[in-house]
Amino acid sequence: MTSELILKAEKLKLNGEHLDAIGILEDIVKSDLNCIAAFEELGDNFLSLRQFDKALRALKYALRLDPISANAHYLLGFTFSCLNQFDKSIAELEIADKIEPNHPEIVRCLGWSIFNAGKKKQGLVILNRANALAPNDPLIMCDLGVCLLNDMQFEAATKMFEKILAIEPGNHQALECLKACSHFKQKHS
Repeated sequence: MTSELILKAEKLKLNGEHLDAIGILEDIVKSDLNCIAAFEELGDNFLSLRQFDKALRALKYALRLDPISANAHYLLGFTFSCLNQFDKSIAELEIADKIEPNHPEIVRCLGWSIFNAGKKKQGLVILNRANALAPNDPLIMCDLGVCLLNDMQFEAATKMFEKILAIEPGNHQALECLKACSHFKQKHS
């Protein structure tokens, strides 16, 4: 029964119906304070709604229940990244990566956080690793492209955004970033 409700909440989350998903998940945790998956999903939904304090509370509680949950460490690291707390983000993501090595999404977020913490070369290496793990993942390619653009590697960034558009022709972020590549390339020529 609980697993069916969690699946229902996850489907609602994927459809952007976060408040409905949260309602289901809160009902689950009212009757079962040990349901790790419900707390992780709550954290993920709150993260999507940019309610970072609530996300942090839910995810920290999930980690009290299961300190080796790769998903909870990943989501906590992602939350810290959204808050520009990159040292905390890196610490959580490195734990997640040790628990679940070579998970493309964990590696992507780790590379992003390391890049934004000021270790640009290391961040790019890790983002390239994520891209090698999932070569057609637009989220990974977009983060890599943005970091390449910020590192003024305009040709490589342009190729990355063009590759995204070949996979997803209507990808708004890739279109905007491709325009930015052209603008900054002309400005720095």
